[in-house]
Amino acid sequence: MFHKPKVVVIGGGTGLPVVLSGLRDHNVDITAVVTVADDGGSSGIIRDYINVVPPGDIRNAMAALSELSNLELDIFQYRFKSSDRFFAGHAIGNLIISALSEMKGGIFEAVQELTDLMKVNGRIYPVANEPLVLNAEFTDGTQMAGESEITRAHKNIKRVWVTTDGDDHEPQAVPAVIDAILEAEQVVIGPGSLFTSILPNLMIKNVQAALKATKAEIIYICNIMTQKGETDGFTDADHVRVLNYHLGYHFIDTILVNSERVPEDYINFQEWNEISSPVGHDFQGLRDQDCRVISSNFLRLRDNGAFHNQNLIVDELINRLHDVH
Repeated sequence: MFHKPKVVVIGGGTGLPVVLSGLRDHNVDITAVVTVADDGGSSGIIRDYINVVPPGDIRNAMAALSELSNLELDIFQYRFKSSDRFFAGHAIGNLIISALSEMKGGIFEAVQELTDLMKVNGRIYPVANEPLVLNAEFTDGTQMAGESEITRAHKNIKRVWVTTDGDDHEPQAVPAVIDAILEAEQVVIGPGSLFTSILPNLMIKNVQAALKATKAEIIYICNIMTQKGETDGFTDADHVRVLNYHLGYHFIDTILVNSERVPEDYINFQEWNEISSPVGHDFQGLRDQDCRVISSNFLRLRDNGAFHNQNLIVDELINRLHDVH
């Protein structure tokens, strides 16, 4: 029987589904580990009302790996219009995940049940079985809690950490997440918001221990554009420096960096108002952090925005699997 390499993808936000949907068409064993610290939009409202893990990032990961028809996925992803006052802004998938969480007594079992119904090609694991709170300390010494509040503050972040609601016990990743990382041949981190989508997963102590113990190659997909209020002025080496600082050692083995220039007059900064400017390059800074650098054209320009080219990114991930083995 042909061996399917085990790939774990860790993240949240809009970057995670890009990698997942690209990997879905390759012969790899995929596990998505998804953040549970989101408290904005539909996810935040649902979290406030029924105290479940925010479902939005999980919903998008599920849609990316699902083999349902386009119509079925369109229904799952449908978001009610603002004129529908009772349901305004809510996605049907968010409501389904929240309902199953109540029925099953937790998000983890709910998601496993729904992956079967959604014909998901792979596994989707919420990083924890309870909602987590993202906390930040800014460079001016002030602190703030809540992912959406931290983003809106538009202040330079020094460090982040996660707590449970009520902060009465240490956050723990579910055992399946730890097993997946330990058994993986490749762990992919990003792309996504550095402080609010990626680091919330990595701030859980047993996740950190698993990343230190795994024999997998750990690959970071660096963002193409900096993010307002999070990574203004950052180079690629700065992104890795922040990750390594939070885990306390150089744990990123390889970084994928876009080398293609983003045309200055192409980006609509009003429409894509979270981004600031292209991420700068500091290849020596990356090498100083024991990081293998793969620099190539990973750029996709669409809708007056700059994004990762899904096919080129995933081809490089598959190439790394073959090179390592």
